[in-house]
Amino acid sequence: MFPTTRLFQAARVTLFTRVGCGLCDTAKHTVTQLHKRRPFDYSEVDIMVPGNKEWKDVYEFDVPVLHVQSHNTGALSDPKKLFHRWTEQEVESLVDSAENAH
Repeated sequence: MFPTTRLFQAARVTLFTRVGCGLCDTAKHTVTQLHKRRPFDYSEVDIMVPGNKEWKDVYEFDVPVLHVQSHNTGALSDPKKLFHRWTEQEVESLVDSAENAH
């Protein structure tokens, strides 16, 4: 597989977090360890930033939350979610599933 093809098929992984959250720090470390080993589209959303009120309303008492989505025909799939605590293997399994959903 060509590298550009791999990146096109890469899963989108979004970590919903907030500053001062110990569980969030642990979750971020777990996701970034996996991200060092394999490519995927990764972003973080601080739910306490005023522009992220919609996510604060949903996840204020649940962070950290991880969304893993696939790119299906140009659109993103409904996210698979992990809440509070997860292992690197659990994240990798969801990323694998998202990337093979084509």
